[in-house]
Amino acid sequence: MTRVALLGRPVRESLSPRMQNAAFEAAGLDWEYVALEVEPEALEETVRALAAGGYAGANVTIPHKQAAAALCDEAEGEAVNTLVFSEGRVLGFNTDKEIVAGIETERVCLIGAGGAAQALLPALPGEVRVFSRSGEWPPDGSGCDLVVNATPVRDELLVQPRPEQAVVDLAYRADGSPTALVAAAREAGSRLVVDGLEALVRQGAASFELWTGVAAPVGAMRSALGLDP
Repeated sequence: MTRVALLGRPVRESLSPRMQNAAFEAAGLDWEYVALEVEPEALEETVRALAAGGYAGANVTIPHKQAAAALCDEAEGEAVNTLVFSEGRVLGFNTDKEIVAGIETERVCLIGAGGAAQALLPALPGEVRVFSRSGEWPPDGSGCDLVVNATPVRDELLVQPRPEQAVVDLAYRADGSPTALVAAAREAGSRLVVDGLEALVRQGAASFELWTGVAAPVGAMRSALGLDP
């Protein structure tokens, strides 16, 4: 059996194992996806151990995306969410950019300045205004046609969405219920709403293909999360 890991802290509520294991089964692969709680000081040791232990790769989530990029022999940018172990080398990729692929925008309100935000930045066209609690705060979505929440905040409405805006929220609840931002965007009639589950599928499908070299069974992945195939 080939294994892939999710490295983060916390990961206990992550739906990635459910989604990726459903994908492996649908593709007829004898693979397993496991979630590993990893403290920052143990990240390098963990990555080296997985690479030496026969794992095909890993996903990387909060708070490790930037630190993981620094561990790679080759990395796609300063923050990565996907590692591929190949011939003794660690390759880092950014499949988070698939979350916003194809969204037309001229001005973006990006909430968050951590690894998730850094991974999305290269894929965001136009002017990007970054808001974080350690910098400019509170978020201001006025004049923006895209609002992106790249923080784990689920219950606090950080910005009021409007009908002319597209909204992307990376956060999600394990029970599938909408976050405060997603609920407000749907109520406001925002022109496009990408919730955290849809975002998970978009980046996860790209990661699946990097590890396996097989087209991702997106329908199975969506069904595993309770979404329409």
